[in-house]
Amino acid sequence: MAKQDYYATLGVAREASADELKKAYRKLAMQHHPDRNPNDKQAEAKFKEINEAYDVLKDDQKRAAYDRFGHAAFEQGGPAGPGAGGFAGGFDFGTGGLGDMFEQMFGDFAGRRGGGRPRGGADIRQVAEIDLAQAFAGVTVNLRVPTRVACEACSGTGSEDKARGSETCTTCQGRGKVQSQQGFFLVERVCPTCSGAGRVVRNPCRICHGAGTVQRERSVAVAIPAGIEDGTRVRLSGEGEAGRQGTPPGDLYVDVSIRPHPLFQRDGANLMIHLPLRMAQAALGGEVEVPSIDGSRAKVKIAPGTQTGDQLRLRGKGFSVLHRAGRGDLYIRVMVETPRNLTRKQRELLEAFDAEAAGQAHANPESEGFFAKVREFFEAGKT
Repeated sequence: MAKQDYYATLGVAREASADELKKAYRKLAMQHHPDRNPNDKQAEAKFKEINEAYDVLKDDQKRAAYDRFGHAAFEQGGPAGPGAGGFAGGFDFGTGGLGDMFEQMFGDFAGRRGGGRPRGGADIRQVAEIDLAQAFAGVTVNLRVPTRVACEACSGTGSEDKARGSETCTTCQGRGKVQSQQGFFLVERVCPTCSGAGRVVRNPCRICHGAGTVQRERSVAVAIPAGIEDGTRVRLSGEGEAGRQGTPPGDLYVDVSIRPHPLFQRDGANLMIHLPLRMAQAALGGEVEVPSIDGSRAKVKIAPGTQTGDQLRLRGKGFSVLHRAGRGDLYIRVMVETPRNLTRKQRELLEAFDAEAAGQAHANPESEGFFAKVREFFEAGKT
């Protein structure tokens, strides 16, 4: 079945920016993540498609290759997962001229695989969702990661004969590639005998069928440091899929997603909290207690006559800073709340208060100034 266009997979336009690609990827990855859709094969397949598409389009060089050649750029054993890179089929234009130009444009994509050495295991990408308090203090998250691990039956050699393991491929002499002359061009392709590994297993293991790895789900502990930003990627070296026939494992990349907090909004190392005050509290002033992200409490003095939009600041009560000592500040934004559902007595008291305040100069400077300007406006219109 033909692959879907990578841009269509992520639901973005071909000219989408890096931020638009990242936003679309994170939304879809969260929606189809296996942890949110247990035992849902369709969601698991979709999750893999999303990761494959994003892995290509987020990389400028891979994206350029894809925009030019489409899926053909990665056929014949192309990228072995996130970050592997490369046209396994490859093109060899010789030295200088077009060859050098192609190298500068696409780097490792031009069929270079370290002399045909067996590729390591594929990288894995997962999403870890944490709350703001965990991001503040740091947390260790245990992820269930579907991956490939070394086959226990053959100790990862892929062979029933563990001591012998694999042998150098006689077709490509261990290079993993074979060459053929086509006109002026020397074309390299993946070796059909060893599929680019450079080695073959003569007596394949009955459990893994010569791969040296089997599909498993394992638990991985991911240490997320205090002060981490939303969208940060954490790399765990060697925690990806096991390599075929004993080659090095890939890496695990964990994208950290921080859930919104019901009280605090974060801005870098600073935090913001909205503080609603009763009308009388704002007018009379006093002292109120506000929470801190670390679970403690802080007392804040409210000056008499505090207005909506006034901002208070508590130094050192904000968010932790990644890999540094100290914290940002906590900003408290005041919102004066107008009372509703008044009783008859409350209404009478407010009416009496309003009547008295109306005759008092400078009791309500904002409204006095506004209506003074309104009167001037209408009087100017009469002349």
